[in-house]
Amino acid sequence: MAGGPSLGRQFGWLWGAYAASTAGTWLAFDAFALIAVLALDAGPAQVSLLAAAGPAVGALLSLPLGPWVEVRRKRPVMIAADLVRCVVLLSVPMAFFLDRLGFLQLLLVSVAVAAADITFGAAAGAYLKSLVPREHLLVANGRFEATNWTASMVGPPLGGAVIGLFGPVTTVLADAVSYLLSALGLRAIGAAGSPGTVGAAADGSRARPPARPKAGDLLGGWRHILADPALRSLFLNTVLANALIMAASPPLLVLMVHDLHFAPWQYALAFAVPCAGGLLGSRAAPRLVARYGRDRVLRAAGTLRACWSAALAFTGPGTPGLVLVMVTEFGLIACCGVFNPVFATFRLERTPADRVTRTLAAWSATGKATTAATTALWGVLAATAGPRAAIALAGGLLLVTPLLLPRKADLAESAPQPVG
Repeated sequence: MAGGPSLGRQFGWLWGAYAASTAGTWLAFDAFALIAVLALDAGPAQVSLLAAAGPAVGALLSLPLGPWVEVRRKRPVMIAADLVRCVVLLSVPMAFFLDRLGFLQLLLVSVAVAAADITFGAAAGAYLKSLVPREHLLVANGRFEATNWTASMVGPPLGGAVIGLFGPVTTVLADAVSYLLSALGLRAIGAAGSPGTVGAAADGSRARPPARPKAGDLLGGWRHILADPALRSLFLNTVLANALIMAASPPLLVLMVHDLHFAPWQYALAFAVPCAGGLLGSRAAPRLVARYGRDRVLRAAGTLRACWSAALAFTGPGTPGLVLVMVTEFGLIACCGVFNPVFATFRLERTPADRVTRTLAAWSATGKATTAATTALWGVLAATAGPRAAIALAGGLLLVTPLLLPRKADLAESAPQPVG
């Protein structure tokens, strides 16, 4: 973020690695669904299965990895996760060019990538906490958030153009290369000591030697979340809100492209342009926290992000409908851009160093599984009651989610001692 504090060379490499992999991910946005439709003649049921089953099974497979990663050096784990994602994604264009690509392979690759995503994210949270001083965590998370929204603004339209010119697997190949670049960036960080490291090495490992994870450690992340009233409330709020936001996306696609006959490029534009709101929100987050305080910003942004989605049920044809979608999505994404880095920083600060990986793994796995199940359920609802009804119900339920945000007293209290 321009004008912010310098976080050092090591953070610069970490940020660059994140930027590379994020750019590849958004360039390949919905690539598997497009491959399934364009190359494998998959129907709606198979596309829904691909969207839901991969993340759900990947989340389940990632759970045993949380306790194991907790006692390992984090940077090598992150590099390994990048290399796994690179290799499995490369198998898709290879099989395609050999005319051996099948739906089962897409499903298995989706599972592997989802499991590696959760493992990487959990290790990266612990690594960031060891690398950056506590007073700069919000700035660091704001930079990651701004990078994500910038990539989401540019990547999908560019990816669509690339697919149109070079075929459906091209963006998957680019995504695989992005993970290789990320691994090289992480490798360049080196293993020297870093600021903000307390009882841990620069790569997020703890001073004690690795121990064999116990069976009970699988639940350690959830125990920590549920024992802290503020984290418990944020956990319920974010998991439910994110699931409802994502569940409305497929019905909205059907409404716009099928029912209202918007062109695919108009649909892509309707979601690419509003991502500028996420960039603005993430850049504003540190200033808002400095002026109004973390707790007030967290509750305000968490409340405001729930107030937009219901309007999407009123999307109509032509330019007015397109403008309605863009304005609504801009407001929603801007609020998310403020909320996400503040929330991520609060979660890291509230979690002891020896529980960060398990906590983030449990959080991410629950979120992915809940989103997958909700998306599948909303697909059935849209098929029976129509896409407008599904979008309206998701928007209506979102209006209730601010009730799950932490109370002011819970946010102000010190975090409880770890349980178990």
